[in-house]
Amino acid sequence: MSKSKPFIRSSYLIAALISLCCILLYAMETDSLLAFRRSAITNGEYWRLFTGNLLHTNQWHLLMNLAGLWVLLLLFKPHFKALTFTLIFSALCLLQGLGLYLFYPGLLGYVGLSGMLHGLFTYGAIRDISTGLKSGYLLLLGVIIKVAYEQIFGASEQVTEMIGARVATEAHLIGVITGILVVALVSFTTKLKPKVNI
Repeated sequence: MSKSKPFIRSSYLIAALISLCCILLYAMETDSLLAFRRSAITNGEYWRLFTGNLLHTNQWHLLMNLAGLWVLLLLFKPHFKALTFTLIFSALCLLQGLGLYLFYPGLLGYVGLSGMLHGLFTYGAIRDISTGLKSGYLLLLGVIIKVAYEQIFGASEQVTEMIGARVATEAHLIGVITGILVVALVSFTTKLKPKVNI
């Protein structure tokens, strides 16, 4: 068996492809075509609900989000196989866009992976809990406290200055909620097909 096959079949390859995609989209300056823009989505450009997550305001925003993606993948690696990670990532991105569009009508534009990353973190923490890891409770409590704080006091001024835009704390809240929804969906799917290890 080729030594490359484990990597090809792993979530690391998916994360590498996502990272490459985000870098290329940033370099190509595709905001006008792909960013979450409420007016454009209302006019039928529904792909922006998903693709807006893959764009970034500047290099720091891009690097911070991609670093977060890899840290979460390493932190929760036992819960992610290649297909599972792909499906969860896609579901969180789509739900993120839908959540922002439906529940925050005042939000006219959004880009970045941060909302999806909050969803991925929440998913991983709950899966840790389900496998008996007590640290999962601390991780889940931590992300809930962080997001609750942001809803009341807003995001850090340093982060706002670094990314060159207002931090969409709404996306972080939607991320936590959608992370919980995806856990519920995976649990439901597992009960329907107990032989499928996702």
